[in-house]
Amino acid sequence: MLASLLPFLLACTAVAAVPGQSTALIIRQSIRGGKRAGVATVLGNETGVFVWGCAAAFGFTALLAASQIAYDGMRIVGACVLLWFGIQSFRTARKMKQDETAQKPDELDGDARTKGAWWSYRAGLLTNLANPKAAVFAMSFLPQFVPAHAPKLAAMVLLAALWAGYEVFYYSLYVWSVQRMRAFFSRRKVRRRMEQISGTVMLGLAARMVVENS
Repeated sequence: MLASLLPFLLACTAVAAVPGQSTALIIRQSIRGGKRAGVATVLGNETGVFVWGCAAAFGFTALLAASQIAYDGMRIVGACVLLWFGIQSFRTARKMKQDETAQKPDELDGDARTKGAWWSYRAGLLTNLANPKAAVFAMSFLPQFVPAHAPKLAAMVLLAALWAGYEVFYYSLYVWSVQRMRAFFSRRKVRRRMEQISGTVMLGLAARMVVENS
């Protein structure tokens, strides 16, 4: 098992480095709600990673991969989730523009403060669980690193836990980086542009999820 650990962590790094909806959401929440919201989003996302890893260990994701109807249903749900986040980003950007016109004080978005860490955790969890590609990927990814003579179920659950734990560390670096640039991201014009970029990315990911083939 230890011999597989380093290749596994390198593979986890390569997987996490590919930009996607989780990365976009974590950065968005870190800018809007600060460190607490960013970390909560990371924890929610990695809870989803662990759930899909365990589902792969128990063979549930194989059923999803085999059922086109189930896969397409989850794909549409995932697209709707991303669409909702994209619309929310554009609504926030529009509100910031109105505040600029009204010359209101430059402050962080009120919704991000009042929704709290629990909302960010659920957002991260929902974004991950609503992505069928995450389920199918877990099914194909984890078995590659199970030693030949190891108990398959226990090894895959352990790998799922390591995967999620490692990504908590990895994505926390994104949160830390945003906080290091807090003064820059606290400017309303910068936040408005970031909300517009985030909204565009979310809508683009939603469109890709709708039109992609299984």
